[in-house]
Amino acid sequence: MPSTLPDGDPAPRDGALPPSALAELAGRGFGIYVHVPFCVTRCGYCDFNTYTAEELGPAPGASRSSYADAAIAEVRLAGDVLGEARVPASTVFVGGGTPTLLPPEDLGRILRAVESEFGLVEGAEVTTEANPESVDRDYLERLRAQGFTRVSFGMQSARPHVLATLDRQHTPGRPEQCVQEARAAGFAHVNLDLIYGTPGESAADWQASLDAAVAAGPDHLSAYALIVEEGTRLAAQIRRGMLAAPDDDVLADRYLQADETLTRAGYEWYEVSNWSRQPGDRCAHNLLYWTGANWWGIGPGAHSHVGGVRWWNAKHPAAYADRLAAGASPAHGRETLDTETRRVEQIMLELRLVDGLDTGALDPAGVAAAGVAARDGLLQPAALAAGHAVLTTRGRLLADALVRRLLGWDVSDEAEATLSAS
Repeated sequence: MPSTLPDGDPAPRDGALPPSALAELAGRGFGIYVHVPFCVTRCGYCDFNTYTAEELGPAPGASRSSYADAAIAEVRLAGDVLGEARVPASTVFVGGGTPTLLPPEDLGRILRAVESEFGLVEGAEVTTEANPESVDRDYLERLRAQGFTRVSFGMQSARPHVLATLDRQHTPGRPEQCVQEARAAGFAHVNLDLIYGTPGESAADWQASLDAAVAAGPDHLSAYALIVEEGTRLAAQIRRGMLAAPDDDVLADRYLQADETLTRAGYEWYEVSNWSRQPGDRCAHNLLYWTGANWWGIGPGAHSHVGGVRWWNAKHPAAYADRLAAGASPAHGRETLDTETRRVEQIMLELRLVDGLDTGALDPAGVAAAGVAARDGLLQPAALAAGHAVLTTRGRLLADALVRRLLGWDVSDEAEATLSAS
């Protein structure tokens, strides 16, 4: 949940959506995202919309104790806005921040509100993110009793010096213990998040992290390249020469190292940065995002998308709570996506998936570019012949540049040379 918001168009005070957007709810997946903006400390690389207690101060509506009530008020608003067009939620995902700074019972109250307003499909995926130091066995058991089915722990690294560079506060080894505690609490689905490319991280450090994560036995693993976001403490350290910037070639090597290790351990990639043991272990909520489905984002700064209308909430928790208390939508702004924008986003997102992109989304020039990409070893020729653009391993490394080629956008000489290299 990025900390900066676009301006967009004004959002109506009541949050009303056009009939054309509501009509797209039927027959499409629908999820609820809940953003909990609280953290004990701010990690140096993080650009998410999060706040420590010191940053929030005593502002009314900004406390952890009142957050669940504000979120529930928005859930009810969502029910009113969608009205008769509403459909049961197939996924609920609570992210942050650190959602597990709230009591499990508060998270459960929000879930009950979602269930009351929308219903949950049978077997709905209900996830929360968790900081390893913010939970214990008792917390996880209470969380499972509230109806959560999946938990995602931020491991990032197994090496103390890498965690220190990232300003992560948990003890090495604690995320692995959390996986076992979550299993004992009854969670069938557990994810570990990893980050590679941190300044000072060696290939051996990254391998140790991968090995530790695999040994913990989660059914799902995510591995993300470190992105240096402007305005963060990490960006300032790099700008001052205190730390080295991530190197693209090193990031590529780390990705291949991850893919080889996870594949050997029995995980299969299904999105460029995500691997699961079985297809049923894939993150259903994130698949809603990647396939252009519909979701309502609850919480400060949360983004939503319904039928081609996208909007985002007021960023600060106090402003968010104040709007809801006044009976108004917390939306800060919104935009209506035109047909071409939706096509571009479909190409950008679906190309990242193991099932690939239906080439019907490409224009004739894009189809021709896909043929060239297959000859260059970036797309699988057999899949392309069957009408799907599916990335090869090398294609995954160059996915962003390949998207630009498929869309006919300008590609730098350096990127074009890399794409076309044998």
